[in-house]
Amino acid sequence: MVRIRLMRMGAKHRPYYRIVVVDSRKKRDGAYIESIGYYAPLENGKFFVDLDKYQLWVSKGAQPSDVVSKLVKRFQEAKS
Repeated sequence: MVRIRLMRMGAKHRPYYRIVVVDSRKKRDGAYIESIGYYAPLENGKFFVDLDKYQLWVSKGAQPSDVVSKLVKRFQEAKS
């Protein structure tokens, strides 16, 4: 199954996340298929997602994680 989830980046105590499309059997920080956005919680919640790529992967059957779906919903509301 293909998932859309967060991949942790950054230094210790300074998290930065990429939003990636990945096979669900891969490790959290393992190889991914495509990076479609980022989330930096310590920079006032700085967030970006390519909505076209997100919708494309969801239409192909990719399942977003709970956190990613909440972030995308918030991003869409802020963009409107």
